[in-house]
Amino acid sequence: MAQGPPPVFLERQNYRSRRLRDAARLLPLAGALLFLLPLLWPRAGQPAGADDPVRMSDAIVYVFAIWAGLIVAVGLFGLAVRRWGQSEPPAARGDGLE
Repeated sequence: MAQGPPPVFLERQNYRSRRLRDAARLLPLAGALLFLLPLLWPRAGQPAGADDPVRMSDAIVYVFAIWAGLIVAVGLFGLAVRRWGQSEPPAARGDGLE
């Protein structure tokens, strides 16, 4: 039996679920950008008049805070996607499992 094209407009719940999954897919990119941010911080040995260099201990605290924040964010995204996924029927998810 041939199925027609998918509907143009999605139900609100399905739309939110897809946007949540899209945001979860962008989380690694956001994490990579946050981890690269310390490369822009002023360093020791720059010409006179440059901003004060960032201490190594501050940089390490920043990296571990981002790391912990990403773990929490992934956990929250996982819970939210699971909650939205359980309330949808399998055919409406569009995950190809039939």
